[in-house]
Amino acid sequence: MAIKVKSFGMEIRPLKTMQELQTLDEAVNAFIAQNGVKRVMSVSDSPTTDDKGETIGLVRVIAYED
Repeated sequence: MAIKVKSFGMEIRPLKTMQELQTLDEAVNAFIAQNGVKRVMSVSDSPTTDDKGETIGLVRVIAYED
């Protein structure tokens, strides 16, 4: 049993956030299904910001057992 980490990134645009979050969820779920992940140990989201401090993206990291 090996513990692995996978990162996903998504650009966030004004007035499109819900659609982009759904797309990110779908990408993570597809990865889990396609790679036969048996157990997800951790999911973490972290915003990325521009030089003004405005949120411009999101990084989602999952830790899982292979």
